[in-house]
Amino acid sequence: MLRNHIITVCLATAAFVAVLYVDDRAVAQANAKARVFELRTYTAADGRMEALLDRFRNHSMGLLKKHGIESIAYWVAVDDPQTTLVYIVAHPNREAAAKSWKEFGDDPEWKAVVQETQKEGALTKKIDRLFLEATDFSPMK
Repeated sequence: MLRNHIITVCLATAAFVAVLYVDDRAVAQANAKARVFELRTYTAADGRMEALLDRFRNHSMGLLKKHGIESIAYWVAVDDPQTTLVYIVAHPNREAAAKSWKEFGDDPEWKAVVQETQKEGALTKKIDRLFLEATDFSPMK
């Protein structure tokens, strides 16, 4: 009798754990599908590209990380290295992106950096952004 009870409890526990595992996997898969990448292209103001790169190198990278924005890669355009900076960041989803960028923009440290780095004028004259979702066959998701 006790043996049957123990077996029943063990089977019920195993079933419960299996359900939790499947639920966790489903949540993880849903979150993976929701992950978005953000492609940003900055057109530097005349003569301000080095200052823009310095700001990223010395300040922006750390602040992005602080606010949950994952840096993927940064490039300067081969045909126009003095004008164009392109980079990709990742977010868990669009809602997280909006929240992170708001917190980033409201950060007193960021505001101080902007004020300091723009004493000689704006660093950019144009910023374009595009949100991307990985395809089912993409090596990077």
